[in-house]
Amino acid sequence: MESEHDNRFSRQYLNLAEERLGSVVLATTDDFFARKENLIKPGRGISLPDKFTDDGKWMDGWESRRKRIPGHDWCSIRLGAPGKIRALDIDTNHFTGNFPPFASLEACEIDGDPDESTSWTELLAKSPLEGTSQNFFEISNDLRWTHVRLHIYPDGGVARLRVYGEPHMEWSTIGADEIIDLSASWHGGLALACSDQHFGQMGNLIAPGSGINMGDGWETRRRRGPGNDWVIMRLATCGIVRKLEVDTSFFKGNFPDRCSVDAANLPATHTPQDWGNDDIEWQTLLPEQKLQADHRHFFEQELESLGGVTHLRLNIFPDGGISRFRIFGVKAG
Repeated sequence: MESEHDNRFSRQYLNLAEERLGSVVLATTDDFFARKENLIKPGRGISLPDKFTDDGKWMDGWESRRKRIPGHDWCSIRLGAPGKIRALDIDTNHFTGNFPPFASLEACEIDGDPDESTSWTELLAKSPLEGTSQNFFEISNDLRWTHVRLHIYPDGGVARLRVYGEPHMEWSTIGADEIIDLSASWHGGLALACSDQHFGQMGNLIAPGSGINMGDGWETRRRRGPGNDWVIMRLATCGIVRKLEVDTSFFKGNFPDRCSVDAANLPATHTPQDWGNDDIEWQTLLPEQKLQADHRHFFEQELESLGGVTHLRLNIFPDGGISRFRIFGVKAG
């Protein structure tokens, strides 16, 4: 279950170190007991109490051996989505008597990968950790970073590292007629709010690549009353929508019967507490359309011409699951 902090950070920011964004664990001083690559795997890690390897207890995370010499251990990561770092989750899930008591984190912005000559900037000073816990730290820094290096003192195990932040997109390099996925999480798109996400998180709609199964999408519970379900997306930049994709892959007995899409052009300062009850003047971008099971739907000729918009609301009737929602267009202005 997500904690209050994790819920806030994961809904407000993107995990820049997420594996499926292309993040790579580059180097470490030691990963004798558990491989460094586990740090950026999805989930919080699992526990298999009776599983052992030739080197000791199997752990789902990064774990170094007990240090018998001076110094401490570290691990470096190339971020799949370079950007501004706003928060960290150093998760020691299932590490009880073997978690590091302290950790710190550095970052750098470089082309290529770091070497011995790389200059690192400390974003998190040496801070205490708790075992089998999500250890959250807010970061106050407005610079763009491409790599991070996690230090643990003196040794031990960390299940996962999440680096929450805002992807930095160089919009000046995007041509005026260049079609781009305006909703993509790695471009800065964000799922803001939804009516329900009982079976699948709304953020999955704009995740990289195709869904891997029915659990890798947005799915609401069965609606037993009137109304319909919806999700609101903030585009990475104000854009003119040219084409939409509504992908119901893997959803067969639980896909929505129909969908429609509304759009709005809102100021950056528009951040209501309750998007569902906010007085937004939505305009119809895509009139109601029939959907099929396990199918990638593309809509282009059906779209209304609205000009530049910043937010979209995908409406599904009455409920169900969608794997991916792609919003293709050009930047406005």
